[in-house]
Amino acid sequence: MKDRCARLISVKSIVTIVLTVVFAVLAVRRDITADQYLTVFTTVIAFYFGTQFEKKGGSMDGKDA
Repeated sequence: MKDRCARLISVKSIVTIVLTVVFAVLAVRRDITADQYLTVFTTVIAFYFGTQFEKKGGSMDGKDA
């Protein structure tokens, strides 16, 4: 549990969470369009989970490399 909390507080996780909150606030205030929010949010989340997937040595086709 302690290790999991330590990983959650990594710089990459903090940046992802902060960006998500900032863009959510901007979208609610209507400072950006829904399309702009969706583009940025999708990019950030895809990068975050993509790097997590690569760290674990995953493979998209389910076969070992």
